[in-house]
Amino acid sequence: MATQETVSSVQIPVIDVSALVAGQATTAIAHHIRHACCETGFFYVVGHGIDEALQHRLEQLSRQFFDQSLEKKLQIRMALGGRAWRGYFPVGGELTSGQPDLKEGLYFGTELDVAHPSVQANVPMHGANLFPDLPQFRETVLEYLAVMTQLGHTLMAGIALSLGLEASYFRDRYTTDPLILFRIFNYPPESSPEAPSWGVGEHTDYGLLTILKQDALGGLQVKAKSGWIDTPPIHNAFVCNIGDMLDRLTGGFYRSTPHRVKNVSGRNRLSFPFFFDPNFDAALHPINLKGVLVEEAKEQRWDNASVHEFRGTYGDYVLSKVAKVFPELRQEVL
Repeated sequence: MATQETVSSVQIPVIDVSALVAGQATTAIAHHIRHACCETGFFYVVGHGIDEALQHRLEQLSRQFFDQSLEKKLQIRMALGGRAWRGYFPVGGELTSGQPDLKEGLYFGTELDVAHPSVQANVPMHGANLFPDLPQFRETVLEYLAVMTQLGHTLMAGIALSLGLEASYFRDRYTTDPLILFRIFNYPPESSPEAPSWGVGEHTDYGLLTILKQDALGGLQVKAKSGWIDTPPIHNAFVCNIGDMLDRLTGGFYRSTPHRVKNVSGRNRLSFPFFFDPNFDAALHPINLKGVLVEEAKEQRWDNASVHEFRGTYGDYVLSKVAKVFPELRQEVL
């Protein structure tokens, strides 16, 4: 449902990436991606090849988890995940711009055992996941992580082509060992459609690319040039959007787009954002894009910050954000 300030005249483009998935570097797909990234920073992808049965199983198992008592869900609370930054948080346990979100969720990442060098080195955001005691939950999440990681590489190849770069540009330099962050969010129904609270307030994503599976209820809104627009679910399509690091790498040519969520459906809404981010130790510098003239941003970013001014690695950047999202985990993760 659109709010009064939402405009509906702008559409998020739908891009069939089946040729890209098949390993074909098509000019047409690159053109469509470039147009979408310049205009809205968001696009749907179809023809992605992710098994619908796997998606359905993931959704059903997630509903089973969230239907449990709070006491049961807290058995895998994030405090138990330590530096790996994994597990469950209750409604209000995550902040956006300092305000509690009206959602609960599960955090997952690449599954690493204690023998992995990054775990041995005590690198933040690396380690084992915390899984609920539900049949097939662990297997389903790990399968989903594997196929979505491959899709992330594929879509980044398309983005590289859209910038006039070699398809392997990002994989060779920034995503050889990508930081994978996967979330399962449940947005409970609001007590009133007019309530000022947001499922997630206005924000941009930290990394390169977000690939979102959402259920059939809607609620995602994107801040286009003309105003806020709804991004309704499309059957078997993922919503993709640019993150801050792609903004940084392209020198602002592809800008990370603010978005938000308000669940006015009257039912529990599920969403499954998959964040495909740079290597934790990667230092990201602007790409020399031939023939590209970047217009100066006409308005201040939502957070009054600049993704172009920070120095350090992607790990430095994302960890600087962790304390704002989960203040109580600051000492565990930083």
